[in-house]
Amino acid sequence: MSKVVITAGHSNTDPGAVNGNVTEAEIATDMRNIVAYCLKDLGIEAITDGNGSENDTLRSAIKLIPQGDLAIEFHCNAFHSPKAGGVEALAQPKDKVICRNLCTAVSEVLGIPTRGNDGGFKPENSGQHSRLGYVRGGGIILELFFISNPNELAAYKASKWALARELADVIAEHVGVSCKP
Repeated sequence: MSKVVITAGHSNTDPGAVNGNVTEAEIATDMRNIVAYCLKDLGIEAITDGNGSENDTLRSAIKLIPQGDLAIEFHCNAFHSPKAGGVEALAQPKDKVICRNLCTAVSEVLGIPTRGNDGGFKPENSGQHSRLGYVRGGGIILELFFISNPNELAAYKASKWALARELADVIAEHVGVSCKP
């Protein structure tokens, strides 16, 4: 059976970016739970960094990475301008293809652009990032959308289950599990 590590960015002690009463940590935890549910439905073991509203620390999440055939951590971007938007994935070059596929799925479901010139893929040292422990450990950080963009946040809220199912299908295809009956 394939195993995939699915973790939520930030933790129970760090809300991450905030838009009104919505926190990045809540979105990441919610998406982790829904994607894990969808993966299990496809016959893939999902290893997570908590259950329900539990969201363990980054140190704990990094320790899970070697247990899976693939590891993805969910985050949201934020910027001072509410017009900034799009999806991106930060990872090692070995994960470029899966990153592009994940970003394409998010882009299509939420109707948002992929960021950058490489289908949403970015190496860990791009832009504001310099060293990312999760990426150094072999995982992928998927920045789903900009929480500071009200249109993207609304699209996420309206489509989160469809998004999770699509992400689970992309993950399943990547680890060699057929999603089609």
